[in-house]
Amino acid sequence: MRTKIVAGNWKMNKTYKETKALVKELNHAVKELTLDNTRVIISPTFVNLQKASKMTKKSVIEVAAQNMHQEASGAYTGEVSAQMIKGVYVDTVILGHSERREYFGESDSLLAAKVDAALKNDLEVIFCFGEVLQDRKSGNHFKVVESQIKNALFHLDSNAWSKIILAYEPVWAIGTGETASPDQAQEMHAFIRELVAERYLSDVSEEVSILYGGSVKPGNANEIFSKTDVDGGLIGGAALNVDDFTAIIKAI
Repeated sequence: MRTKIVAGNWKMNKTYKETKALVKELNHAVKELTLDNTRVIISPTFVNLQKASKMTKKSVIEVAAQNMHQEASGAYTGEVSAQMIKGVYVDTVILGHSERREYFGESDSLLAAKVDAALKNDLEVIFCFGEVLQDRKSGNHFKVVESQIKNALFHLDSNAWSKIILAYEPVWAIGTGETASPDQAQEMHAFIRELVAERYLSDVSEEVSILYGGSVKPGNANEIFSKTDVDGGLIGGAALNVDDFTAIIKAI
C-alpha cells in the first residue's frame, strides 16, 4: 500500500516567532487525528528548520528542507549542504520546485546532481516537476514532464526509489486564473506511474507516492485525493493556516 503524504511547503514565509506558534498549533491539531498510513510533513525556511525539528521531535509531524546545494562544502555563499540539513535532524528535502526552476534557473542536470548528493547523505527527496501554461495549451505537457523525470531521476537504480517521493506541479494552475481538474491530475499521475513502470519494475511504480501540487485547498482536497494515482499533496499557501492544513490532512 502506497503511503499517503500531506507536505506543506512554507516557502519564504514565517519568522522565528511565527514558526514556533504555527508548529505548536499543528502539533496540537494532529493529536486529534487518526493518521493511518499517512505522513504529515512541513517545510519551514532554513533558519527555522532546527527549531521546527526540535518542536516536532515527539510529534507525528516530520520536517523537510526546501532546497540544498549539490556540493558537500565550499565557497558557495548563502548555500546549505545535505550534511548541514542532516545535522539539524531533518531527513527530507524538496528539490526541483517550479520556483527554483523559474527564478534560479535550476536545470535537470543540476537537479540530478542534487538528487545524487541528497541520496548519498541518506536524505529522502520530494522531487517536483510540471509544465507551464504554454506547454499545457500546446499539448506538450506529457513530453515536458517525461523529460524532467527522465533527466533527473532515471539514472538511479531501483533501490534508490525507496527514498523518492514525486510531486507533480501543474505550474499553469498556480496563480494564473486557470484551474486544473481532479481528472487532469489523475491523468498526469497515471502517466507518471506508467513512465516509472516502463523504466523500473512495476513494484517500484506502485510503491512510489505521487503528490499533487496544484493549489490544493480544503474545498477541493477530498475530490483530488479520491483519485487512484494521487497519493497526497504538496501544499503551498494553505499549509500556513492551521485550520486549512488540518482540513487537508483530514481529507486524505
